Amino acid sequence: MTIQNRQVVLASRPHGAVTEDNFRFVDAPLPAPVADEVLVKNEWLSLDPYMRGRMNDVKSYVPPVQLGAVMVGQTVGTVVESRDPRFKPGDCVLTSMGWQLYGVAKGSEVTPIDATRIPASYYLGIVGMPGITAWFGLNEIGQPKAGETLIVSAASGAVGSVVGQLAKIAGCRVVGIAGGKAKCDYVVQELGFDACVDYRLGRLFDDLSAACPAGIDVCFENVGGEILDTTLRLMNRYSRVVVCGLIAEYNATQPYGYKRLRSVLVNRIRMQGMIVFDWKDRYAEAIDVLVRYVVDGKLKYRESIVVGIDNAPRGLIGLLNGENFGKQVVRLA
Repeated sequence: MTIQNRQVVLASRPHGAVTEDNFRFVDAPLPAPVADEVLVKNEWLSLDPYMRGRMNDVKSYVPPVQLGAVMVGQTVGTVVESRDPRFKPGDCVLTSMGWQLYGVAKGSEVTPIDATRIPASYYLGIVGMPGITAWFGLNEIGQPKAGETLIVSAASGAVGSVVGQLAKIAGCRVVGIAGGKAKCDYVVQELGFDACVDYRLGRLFDDLSAACPAGIDVCFENVGGEILDTTLRLMNRYSRVVVCGLIAEYNATQPYGYKRLRSVLVNRIRMQGMIVFDWKDRYAEAIDVLVRYVVDGKLKYRESIVVGIDNAPRGLIGLLNGENFGKQVVRLA
């Protein structure tokens, strides 16, 4: 029986919230590698908030996904066939093959990974792009110092959970912002944050003020909108804001109208956006530390797993709605 390659392609561009109708399933012939290429069977697919932006036909730091094209995303899988001498069948690799069961890539675009010390899927999360994002965003832009107060939004998510733990290692008082009691309890009781504010309770400013009596020195922002606007009211002089994500605005049809930007001027706040690609030449530096911390038990990690490629659209929609608990991945095999 001929093996088919199940793919998920972008069928239409969303207007507002993403729906399952924005995707289409395609069964394509199995691709064949040519010289210097490898054929990989994908086993894990990463789902990330940035994918929402790639579904729009707008100018950004990377091109949008074209209609009819396979949805973008990192994958971890096993080499099935190799025409590149650097790889052999059975090798475990990290790729960017997107939402499909099999893919072909040049060997130069495939990264071998060591799945003997930690699970292979971790290379999509805590020691992958989210963990690397946390490491460089926190240390290069946030520059935390012992005794300072750091807050991080989406605190139980793939990036936020790592940021908070790294900040605790650096000696900071760490306050998370998350949605729901279960997530807040998790980041305090399991991850070791000093406090966590549940924004769904509707008293964000009061609760954040109580949790940060000395004000805020570093804000690692993953959400934006009202949460960032509220945080700006509590920032100290010469504080730093790392703008990593604005997930609250990704589905919005109108931009959020910020009201507290005066705080940036008055408090001389340094606010900087970050894209992890800016540190691509230094990824190994971050991965080495993150792997060591995981193996040593200094970093804890949780995955939210969707099973089957047919459920990938549902997984992304849930992620954008804040339904995931930890890093969102799809188990493909």
